[in-house]
Amino acid sequence: MKKFCFCVIFAMLSLLVFAAEPQRLPMGYGDIQLGMSVDEVKSALLKNHAFGYRGDRDVSFSPKDNQVLIETDGSYAPFSYFGRCWFQFADGKLYIITLNLNDEKVDHYSVFSSLCEKYGGPNQLSPKKSQWQNDAVMMSLERPLALKYIDAKAFAERQDKANVQKTYGEQNRAEFLKGL
Repeated sequence: MKKFCFCVIFAMLSLLVFAAEPQRLPMGYGDIQLGMSVDEVKSALLKNHAFGYRGDRDVSFSPKDNQVLIETDGSYAPFSYFGRCWFQFADGKLYIITLNLNDEKVDHYSVFSSLCEKYGGPNQLSPKKSQWQNDAVMMSLERPLALKYIDAKAFAERQDKANVQKTYGEQNRAEFLKGL
């Protein structure tokens, strides 16, 4: 009987542990996923009125570096939780989603709590942002109230291509922080 009770208790505890395990980080919001083409994102935006997408007049193109940017404004949609949102593309693929949330309808703490409950605690935490990250995606909640999804691989590639040197001020700050 003791073995049976032990097995039942062990099974129940296992269920609780697995139920509390964080979910895998999302690759985007709703039907809009990192890696989608410009046309796929336009189609998804047209289906979701909360973004306030009005068509091609919300799209801009930079021929210099082959980047496309879609900007939407959900503040005109009566039931939307979004303000201005940006969808950045590089080489024809969506690699950054920036969703500014309407702080009159949702607060930073509620979003942070919900993300922690779903995905566990953030990998990085600062007064300016909380960031969750895995090999595929970086998701950050930034102040005052913006949620970003970034394709980690595409972002790293773009940073490597840019190969930007740190400014003297950035180097000096890094040295100061090392000395603490």
